[in-house]
Amino acid sequence: MRISRQTGKSAFTDRTGMVSASSAPTAAAHAGLSPSAWVCRFAPLVSKSGAVLDLAAGGGRHTRLFLEQGYKVVAVDRDTAGLAGLRSPHLEVITADLENSGPWPLPGRRFAGVVVTNYLHRPLFPALLAALDPGGMLIYETFAAGNERFGKPSNPDFLLRPGELLEVARGRLRVLAYEDLEVSEPKPAMVQRLAARAP
Repeated sequence: MRISRQTGKSAFTDRTGMVSASSAPTAAAHAGLSPSAWVCRFAPLVSKSGAVLDLAAGGGRHTRLFLEQGYKVVAVDRDTAGLAGLRSPHLEVITADLENSGPWPLPGRRFAGVVVTNYLHRPLFPALLAALDPGGMLIYETFAAGNERFGKPSNPDFLLRPGELLEVARGRLRVLAYEDLEVSEPKPAMVQRLAARAP
Protein backbone atom coordinates (compact mmCIF):
# COMPACT_ATOMS: atom_id res chain seq x y z
CA MET A 1 0.00 0.00 0.00
CA ARG A 2 1.36 3.40 -0.97
CA ILE A 3 0.90 5.91 1.82
CA SER A 4 2.02 9.51 2.09
CA ARG A 5 0.98 12.09 4.63
CA GLN A 6 0.62 15.83 4.50
CA THR A 7 -0.46 17.79 7.52
CA GLY A 8 -2.10 21.16 7.64
CA LYS A 9 0.97 22.64 9.28
CA SER A 10 3.08 21.95 6.24
CA ALA A 11 1.71 21.76 2.73
CA PHE A 12 -1.83 22.96 3.42
CA THR A 13 -1.46 25.81 5.92
CA ASP A 14 -1.59 29.43 4.94
CA ARG A 15 -0.82 32.31 7.29
CA THR A 16 -4.43 32.73 8.35
CA GLY A 17 -5.04 29.03 8.97
CA MET A 18 -8.37 29.39 7.17
CA VAL A 19 -9.95 26.74 4.99
CA SER A 20 -9.82 27.81 1.37
CA ALA A 21 -11.06 26.11 -1.75
CA SER A 22 -8.84 25.79 -4.76
CA SER A 23 -9.97 26.53 -8.26
CA ALA A 24 -7.91 23.55 -9.38
CA PRO A 25 -9.65 21.69 -12.20
CA THR A 26 -9.32 18.39 -10.35
CA ALA A 27 -11.45 19.58 -7.45
CA ALA A 28 -13.99 21.21 -9.74
CA ALA A 29 -14.26 18.06 -11.81
CA HIS A 30 -15.62 16.09 -8.84
CA ALA A 31 -19.36 15.81 -9.12
CA GLY A 32 -21.49 17.04 -6.26
CA LEU A 33 -19.37 19.68 -4.56
CA SER A 34 -22.15 20.21 -2.02
CA PRO A 35 -22.02 18.01 1.05
CA SER A 36 -24.45 15.12 1.24
CA ALA A 37 -27.70 16.00 3.00
CA TRP A 38 -27.34 12.73 4.94
CA VAL A 39 -23.91 13.72 6.23
CA CYS A 40 -25.11 17.24 7.06
CA ARG A 41 -28.05 15.80 9.00
CA PHE A 42 -25.85 13.69 11.28
CA ALA A 43 -22.69 15.82 11.45
CA PRO A 44 -23.92 17.63 14.60
CA LEU A 45 -23.90 14.28 16.45
CA VAL A 46 -20.12 13.94 16.02
CA SER A 47 -18.27 15.01 19.17
CA LYS A 48 -15.85 17.89 18.68
CA SER A 49 -13.53 16.28 21.22
CA GLY A 50 -12.01 14.10 18.50
CA ALA A 51 -11.12 14.17 14.84
CA VAL A 52 -13.23 13.13 11.85
CA LEU A 53 -12.00 10.62 9.28
CA ASP A 54 -13.20 11.40 5.74
CA LEU A 55 -12.47 8.15 3.93
CA ALA A 56 -12.25 8.25 0.13
CA ALA A 57 -12.46 12.02 0.50
CA GLY A 58 -12.44 12.81 -3.22
CA GLY A 59 -12.72 16.55 -3.80
CA GLY A 60 -13.17 17.19 -0.08
CA ARG A 61 -16.82 18.21 0.17
CA HIS A 62 -17.17 16.56 3.59
CA THR A 63 -13.67 17.51 4.67
CA ARG A 64 -14.68 21.15 4.06
CA LEU A 65 -17.94 20.70 5.93
CA PHE A 66 -16.27 19.42 9.07
CA LEU A 67 -13.36 21.90 8.93
CA GLU A 68 -15.84 24.76 8.65
CA GLN A 69 -17.61 23.42 11.74
CA GLY A 70 -14.36 23.46 13.74
CA TYR A 71 -13.38 19.78 13.63
CA LYS A 72 -9.95 18.31 13.08
CA VAL A 73 -10.13 16.21 9.92
CA VAL A 74 -8.06 13.39 8.48
CA ALA A 75 -8.84 13.04 4.76
CA VAL A 76 -7.77 9.82 3.04
CA ASP A 77 -7.89 9.06 -0.68
CA ARG A 78 -5.70 7.41 -3.27
CA ASP A 79 -5.74 10.64 -5.29
CA THR A 80 -5.56 13.69 -3.04
CA ALA A 81 -5.18 16.27 -5.81
CA GLY A 82 -8.79 17.35 -5.19
CA LEU A 83 -7.82 18.29 -1.62
CA ALA A 84 -4.77 20.37 -2.55
CA GLY A 85 -6.61 23.68 -2.23
CA LEU A 86 -7.80 23.06 1.32
CA ARG A 87 -5.77 24.89 3.94
CA SER A 88 -6.16 24.45 7.66
CA PRO A 89 -3.93 23.63 10.61
CA HIS A 90 -6.68 21.12 11.52
CA LEU A 91 -6.32 19.09 8.32
CA GLU A 92 -4.19 16.01 7.74
CA VAL A 93 -4.24 14.56 4.23
CA ILE A 94 -3.15 10.96 3.67
CA THR A 95 -2.64 9.53 0.21
CA ALA A 96 -3.30 5.79 0.40
CA ASP A 97 -4.52 3.10 -1.97
CA LEU A 98 -7.03 1.44 0.34
CA GLU A 99 -7.74 -1.46 -2.02
CA ASN A 100 -4.21 -2.73 -2.52
CA SER A 101 -4.21 -5.33 0.29
CA GLY A 102 -1.69 -3.31 2.25
CA PRO A 103 -1.98 -2.42 5.92
CA TRP A 104 -4.63 -0.04 7.18
CA PRO A 105 -3.00 3.42 6.91
CA LEU A 106 -4.24 4.55 10.34
CA PRO A 107 -3.22 1.79 12.77
CA GLY A 108 -4.29 2.50 16.31
CA ARG A 109 -5.95 5.82 15.48
CA ARG A 110 -9.49 6.49 16.66
CA PHE A 111 -12.01 9.07 15.51
CA ALA A 112 -15.09 10.82 16.84
CA GLY A 113 -16.61 10.42 13.40
CA VAL A 114 -15.99 8.31 10.31
CA VAL A 115 -17.60 9.52 7.09
CA VAL A 116 -17.77 7.44 3.91
CA THR A 117 -19.78 8.42 0.83
CA ASN A 118 -19.91 6.97 -2.66
CA TYR A 119 -17.28 4.36 -1.82
CA LEU A 120 -17.39 0.67 -1.00
CA HIS A 121 -14.53 -1.70 -0.25
CA ARG A 122 -15.96 -4.38 2.05
CA PRO A 123 -12.63 -5.52 3.54
CA LEU A 124 -12.41 -2.10 5.25
CA PHE A 125 -15.55 -2.56 7.35
CA PRO A 126 -13.70 -4.04 10.40
CA ALA A 127 -11.06 -1.28 10.30
CA LEU A 128 -13.73 1.42 10.09
CA LEU A 129 -15.56 0.07 13.12
CA ALA A 130 -12.31 -0.29 15.06
CA ALA A 131 -11.42 3.32 14.20
CA LEU A 132 -14.42 4.71 16.10
CA ASP A 133 -13.90 6.28 19.50
CA PRO A 134 -16.36 5.18 22.19
CA GLY A 135 -19.50 7.11 21.25
CA GLY A 136 -18.08 7.81 17.78
CA MET A 137 -20.39 8.21 14.79
CA LEU A 138 -20.26 6.22 11.56
CA ILE A 139 -21.98 8.13 8.75
CA TYR A 140 -22.07 6.02 5.60
CA GLU A 141 -23.85 6.55 2.27
CA THR A 142 -23.16 4.71 -0.96
CA PHE A 143 -24.71 2.94 -3.91
CA ALA A 144 -26.88 -0.12 -3.47
CA ALA A 145 -28.12 -3.08 -5.48
CA GLY A 146 -30.51 -1.90 -8.16
CA ASN A 147 -28.29 1.01 -9.13
CA GLU A 148 -27.34 -0.85 -12.31
CA ARG A 149 -30.69 0.39 -13.72
CA PHE A 150 -29.31 3.94 -13.63
CA GLY A 151 -25.77 3.36 -14.89
CA LYS A 152 -22.52 3.23 -12.96
CA PRO A 153 -21.60 1.85 -10.60
CA SER A 154 -23.22 -1.34 -11.82
CA ASN A 155 -20.67 -3.95 -10.71
CA PRO A 156 -22.06 -5.85 -7.67
CA ASP A 157 -18.66 -5.46 -5.99
CA PHE A 158 -19.43 -1.75 -5.68
CA LEU A 159 -23.09 -2.03 -4.70
CA LEU A 160 -24.34 -2.78 -1.21
CA ARG A 161 -26.57 -5.83 -0.88
CA PRO A 162 -30.01 -5.31 0.72
CA GLY A 163 -29.55 -4.59 4.42
CA GLU A 164 -25.75 -4.87 4.22
CA LEU A 165 -24.97 -1.73 6.22
CA LEU A 166 -27.36 -2.92 8.94
CA GLU A 167 -25.46 -6.22 9.07
CA VAL A 168 -22.16 -4.36 9.42
CA ALA A 169 -23.55 -2.46 12.40
CA ARG A 170 -25.46 -5.35 14.00
CA GLY A 171 -24.22 -6.04 17.53
CA ARG A 172 -21.44 -3.46 17.17
CA LEU A 173 -23.10 -0.06 16.77
CA ARG A 174 -26.38 1.56 17.78
CA VAL A 175 -28.22 2.39 14.58
CA LEU A 176 -29.75 5.86 14.70
CA ALA A 177 -31.02 5.92 11.12
CA TYR A 178 -30.94 3.68 8.06
CA GLU A 179 -32.33 4.03 4.56
CA ASP A 180 -32.29 1.77 1.50
CA LEU A 181 -34.02 3.65 -1.27
CA GLU A 182 -34.12 5.17 -4.72
CA VAL A 183 -33.15 8.83 -4.90
CA SER A 184 -33.56 11.35 -7.70
CA GLU A 185 -30.98 13.94 -6.56
CA PRO A 186 -28.21 14.70 -7.37
CA LYS A 187 -28.95 12.00 -9.98
CA PRO A 188 -31.21 8.93 -10.00
CA ALA A 189 -29.60 6.15 -7.98
CA MET A 190 -30.19 3.38 -5.46
CA VAL A 191 -28.45 4.12 -2.17
CA GLN A 192 -28.08 2.83 1.35
CA ARG A 193 -27.41 5.20 4.23
CA LEU A 194 -26.46 4.51 7.81
CA ALA A 195 -25.88 6.71 10.83
CA ALA A 196 -24.76 4.71 13.83
CA ARG A 197 -22.97 5.30 17.14
CA ALA A 198 -20.28 3.16 18.74
CA PRO A 199 -20.97 2.04 22.31
